[in-house]
Amino acid sequence: MDEQDVYRAKEAMKSAMKKGPLRLVLIIVAILVFFLFLHPWVQIGAGERGIVLNFGAVQKDVFGEGLHFRIPIMQKIVRVDVKVQKAVTDAVSGSADLQDVTSSVALNYHIIPDKANVVYQTLGVEFKERIIDPAIQEVMKAVSAKYTAEELITKRAAVSEAMRGNLAERLLAYNIAVDAFSIVSFSFSKVFAEAIEAKQAAEQLALKAKRDLDRIRIEAEQKITAAKAEAESLRLQRANISPDLIELRKIEANLKAIDKWNGILPQVTGGGAVPFIGVGEIQKR
Repeated sequence: MDEQDVYRAKEAMKSAMKKGPLRLVLIIVAILVFFLFLHPWVQIGAGERGIVLNFGAVQKDVFGEGLHFRIPIMQKIVRVDVKVQKAVTDAVSGSADLQDVTSSVALNYHIIPDKANVVYQTLGVEFKERIIDPAIQEVMKAVSAKYTAEELITKRAAVSEAMRGNLAERLLAYNIAVDAFSIVSFSFSKVFAEAIEAKQAAEQLALKAKRDLDRIRIEAEQKITAAKAEAESLRLQRANISPDLIELRKIEANLKAIDKWNGILPQVTGGGAVPFIGVGEIQKR
């Protein structure tokens, strides 16, 4: 090997040394870009849970809120909403007295967070139409059949609580918790509604008649009491009248007449005598 060959070898080694670090950096960057492209993490939002799937198989671990890492290609994360949700359902049922009842109810519910993976595995994400709505329909029919149409109105709180308890028990078996239940409205057939209105009108008239009778009775009692009081007063007055009292009243009347006399005697008298009221009675005394 001559000097020229040695020189070429040295230059080749220098060139390789210069390209080596750059190539290493490029390899590292390519690995990082590929790693980011595979998206090896997942962020679970507020009110959500992450269902871990290993090649499509549901795992026992459930990701809570926050940032979590996953194994690319192998693992897939499905987000499930565990916040309180609302379902409004209409149902037609029958009462105990065979009246058709159309009701509308509102249900607030949520998936039990720790059982989100079980709910996803057994029910999927479209469980409202397949589980909740049929359960509401069944509960409303079962509870409505225990009450008459009138009781469904007058005992609305008890009916609502019975429906809520029955529905909570049914949905708990599917890992769904009931937060609140309320009856939005009850409606009946036109004939029954008219009968209810007529009954209420009759009750109002009966109540008014009763009030009038009570008023008349009270007024009659007041009049009787007043008459008794007046009769008692007259009786007491008659009991207190005596000959001395009568004589005293006559003297008082004569004295009042004397006080009113102006001292002038009448010019003409029938018998020629001067009348003087009560003089005879005074002389007799």
